[in-house]
Amino acid sequence: MTDKPGAGGDTDAKGIPRRSSIIKAGSRAGRERKKTVSFSSSLSERKISSAADCISAMVRGTELRKVRSNSRVYQRYYLLESGLQALRWEPSKKESDKARIAVSSVREVRTGRNTETFRTNGIYDQISEDCAFSIIYGETYEALDLVANSAEVANVWVTGLRYLILYGKHAMDMIASSEDSLRLVWLAEMFSSKVVSNGQGGREEKGISLRSAVGLIKSVNPGVRSGKVERRFKELHRIKERTKIEDMVTKEEFIEVFHELCTRPEIYFLLVQFSSNKEFLDTKDLMKFLEAEQGVAQVTEDTSLELIQSHEPSEEGRRQGCLSLDGFTSYLTSLECHLFDPEHSQVCQDMSQPLSHYYINSSHNTYLIEDQFRGPTDITGYIRALKMGCRCVEVDVWDGPDDEPVVYTGYTLTSPVLFRCVLDVIGCFSFAASECPLILCLENHCSPRQQRVMLQHLRRILGERLYTEPLREGEGYLPSPHALRGKILLKGQKLEEGCGETEGDVTDEDEGAEMCQRMKLLKELSDLVTLCKSVRFTDFQKSFSTQKPWEFCSFNETLAVRCASECPGDFVNYNKRFLSRVYPSAMRIDSSNMNPQDLWKCGCQIVAMNYQTPGLMMDLNIAWFRQNGNCGYVLRPAIMRQEVSYFSANTRESVPGVSPQLLHVKVISGQNLPRPSGSGAKGDVVDPYVYVEIHGIPADCAERRTRTVVENGDNPIFDESFEFQINLPELAMVRFVVLDDEFIGDEFIGQYTIPLECLQPGYRHVPLHSLTGEDLPYARLFVHVALTNRRGGGKSHKRGLSVRKARRGREYAALRDLGVKALDDVFKMAAPSLKEATDMRENMQNSVAVFRDLCGVSAVANLMQCVLALGSRVAGADGAPLLLFELKEQYPSMESQGPLPDVLRRVVSTYETMIQASRAVIELSDGVYDRILQIQTTGEREGKREEREYTVHREKEGMLCWLVRWLESRQDVLLQSTAQ
Repeated sequence: MTDKPGAGGDTDAKGIPRRSSIIKAGSRAGRERKKTVSFSSSLSERKISSAADCISAMVRGTELRKVRSNSRVYQRYYLLESGLQALRWEPSKKESDKARIAVSSVREVRTGRNTETFRTNGIYDQISEDCAFSIIYGETYEALDLVANSAEVANVWVTGLRYLILYGKHAMDMIASSEDSLRLVWLAEMFSSKVVSNGQGGREEKGISLRSAVGLIKSVNPGVRSGKVERRFKELHRIKERTKIEDMVTKEEFIEVFHELCTRPEIYFLLVQFSSNKEFLDTKDLMKFLEAEQGVAQVTEDTSLELIQSHEPSEEGRRQGCLSLDGFTSYLTSLECHLFDPEHSQVCQDMSQPLSHYYINSSHNTYLIEDQFRGPTDITGYIRALKMGCRCVEVDVWDGPDDEPVVYTGYTLTSPVLFRCVLDVIGCFSFAASECPLILCLENHCSPRQQRVMLQHLRRILGERLYTEPLREGEGYLPSPHALRGKILLKGQKLEEGCGETEGDVTDEDEGAEMCQRMKLLKELSDLVTLCKSVRFTDFQKSFSTQKPWEFCSFNETLAVRCASECPGDFVNYNKRFLSRVYPSAMRIDSSNMNPQDLWKCGCQIVAMNYQTPGLMMDLNIAWFRQNGNCGYVLRPAIMRQEVSYFSANTRESVPGVSPQLLHVKVISGQNLPRPSGSGAKGDVVDPYVYVEIHGIPADCAERRTRTVVENGDNPIFDESFEFQINLPELAMVRFVVLDDEFIGDEFIGQYTIPLECLQPGYRHVPLHSLTGEDLPYARLFVHVALTNRRGGGKSHKRGLSVRKARRGREYAALRDLGVKALDDVFKMAAPSLKEATDMRENMQNSVAVFRDLCGVSAVANLMQCVLALGSRVAGADGAPLLLFELKEQYPSMESQGPLPDVLRRVVSTYETMIQASRAVIELSDGVYDRILQIQTTGEREGKREEREYTVHREKEGMLCWLVRWLESRQDVLLQSTAQ
């Protein structure tokens, strides 16, 4: 039996997945090399692009594995009889007439491991989901469970059988009459627009020049290399011995090469899955695809028609409202099907919370463009960082010649640049990418004389943009990014309150030299620092008792990592109220970067990065701050902001109060993958494979890899699925890394990193970036993404149905004791209702899982996909429906139209159980909510606000999770009211 490749991943001695990613130069240091080979090469040299191709392959036959419930597996040769009337297999102990299944008796062809035999078989986990399929046949709904050697072979059989079920023995005639007609008409028209007459040897042959033919193909598929297209035409000419007119291309030759280079079989198989066994999608087919797979809400036929008009290349297809294979490919490769959710291209988060509640994009030694020790200082470092959305830059100022302060790294060989030139650039570009506040980390090492020059430049160049208002007395938090928009905040040393002198002593903290000494500070310069006063960190207990919200600590990387390891809970609580900045260790003289997520998981808002150094760490930083319109501010997870919550940054288990989510990723194919950098001696060939990595808290870090596809960078087919449990979704990122398994020099091909919250579900294309972050033209991956059990932080139409793996015991949510008896006693009254809600929710989820199983769909399927799967089996012998959906209120019911087979009776029964459980959960949650309002004795104003927002929140989050968070917020309100 074929193992599921990449399902394990490398682990350390404790069983924790290793973070073996491309860090700087694409090195694979530390990664165990495990090369597996894909057998998903096509059945013949011609790509599968029609039902006729599928049926022809079935007639030739294929080796498949038959799976039995007793865990036994039989290797058999399966083929379609030439009359297209029956499927048979050999060898078999049965009589020849019994080792066959009549096509007319087939009720359904089901994809994946979605029958009782597959689910109960002892080797379930060893079977690839994408290679498995089942043929359901006969009056008793028997199942023939099969496993192919590749996903493509499985797709061939599924597609061909579905056509045969629909058209029977006339299938080939039906296909021949309509085969690829939209594409052929379109190609003929495109060819004719370029045709010229060419007379040779007394005869005239119409064609187009080789150059025009190459140009036409590249206009449709710009990623294909011109040299490859030209070689294909010349090879075709040599086969046909057309040496005299090889510079001309006929229509037949053009169409043949177009089929070969511009057909993507994986998209064809997807099209026929939704096309009701046609070679195109009509508006209703496209509606089903958009709703069931792409997670698009409120789709109409007009929506589908607009897409068809935008993407269908043939005039005939647009006129008929049909989307051909080429139109469907155009749609799937467009920005509409980008993996990144366009809603996150704008500022989409709440920007009215305190500054300490956000991660802030920050650069370290912004003035450097190379290493920390010898590299040149240049103002372009500020331009680059600010244009990339950086909101915290560093200026290290020292005395310079001619009484002009200069910027450079002290005690090193880095070259200086004038302080006023740096300010000029900051003044020009400070709000080019974002209007959110910019923090200017001023490391002042200047004498009082040159501090006066600094002051003059700051006032003259930055002027009113400098924020100089102190925090109001009694305010416990800093202002919000919204309140500070368009302002520049100075972070630096500040004299003690009440200092009446023109200057005073402060501690000069030099990050680069890791040293402190006393120095004189000009009072006027001190007065410009208001919300970000630099103070030295001692320990958390002292900070909790004495630190003010406007006081700002900088942590050396070594100290920050030690705090994260030894006091993770205290570090998180510290960052709820105070800003913390972490800068790289002085040992990083090569300007390498620390992993920002090691500090983000502790709530550290400002993790300073060396922008000049590309690699994994900068990929994570850039991707993370892309999720909120690239404004430089990202709202931290709720559990890191709420006063009454506890979170340990080093947790390797589920997070209390946060519902885990399951991420399902299928890596389908790649397109136009370039050679790795430095592999020029190798030629055009690459052997690609893909790593899917999860970056987040320790409990979430994982990686899986696909098999290797040999010598194919144009359109390698991977067809492999992976599943990851995400325990803190708000802090998780997904990274796709494409590598070359037979490399000379650097193995790195490309990568793409994206926050989990920005994923769009369904079939998506992933653009690949180079090591330095630039787009790789036309290079991408084709993937399918599903996120289930999604609660909070996501859009309601993207949540999907809740899916939970079986657990040994049922887990109940509990409220933490606050230590105030009166309040704890009040909230204990809600505990029984929470327990009851948990039981009901679990019962509902179990019934959903059973219903999904009976419908024969995968664990990531939603209700619409379940209903679509039922469509093939709810018709009787005369074609009349056996089941109808009756739309009643918000809970549609299934109405039987006569006697039902046993399997359909079970479907109806399970559906009714699921609906009843769903209704009970909603009714109970309403009751719990009413009870909470009754027992609430204080904070009535907040309660009314919560009541108004109740419906919205209930739609956005899972009910139980919302209830727990709501109760905790009530506890917080009551605790504060009691303290007052």
